[in-house]
Amino acid sequence: MTQSVELLTTKQLAEYLNKPVNTIRGWRHRKVGPTGFRLGRDIVYRRAVVDSWLAEREKTAA
Repeated sequence: MTQSVELLTTKQLAEYLNKPVNTIRGWRHRKVGPTGFRLGRDIVYRRAVVDSWLAEREKTAA
């Protein structure tokens, strides 16, 4: 049985995090945000990677 992987585009990630798209692009350029990868012409982010990145940031902020 294969497991479905949820992928977010840059725009979807920006909406999910309530940040401007340019902020997400800046994070990617500076390598400080969640890790994404190119899929065709788009940059996509695995939802699980984004969620673990958020959890890690919560730990360091506490």
